[in-house]
Amino acid sequence: MSDTTLWVAVLAGSAVVFVLKLVGHLVPEHWLAQPRVARTAALVTVALLSALVAVQAATSGSELVADARLPALAVAAVALVLRAPFIVVVVLAALTAALLRALGMP
Repeated sequence: MSDTTLWVAVLAGSAVVFVLKLVGHLVPEHWLAQPRVARTAALVTVALLSALVAVQAATSGSELVADARLPALAVAAVALVLRAPFIVVVVLAALTAALLRALGMP
């Protein structure tokens, strides 16, 4: 991919995101107050965040990997289900990954 193509793609993507945000601000407030719209917005947020976590935890570059991040993510999920405070969730996940890496897991 050439530099010009890359910059055109970046600028086009930026323009699309800007227009989407602008349209979001122009939507009448009474539309957003509807329960169905609010529920859908909440679910979209959760889905996007989940996809981001999955990509960051299970890939390296363009390859799927199973390294210390996956068990750390599982520990974090269990801690969240048990309603642990967020800082505890982060520390438990970090300690799990660090311990597994110290034991030789990539």
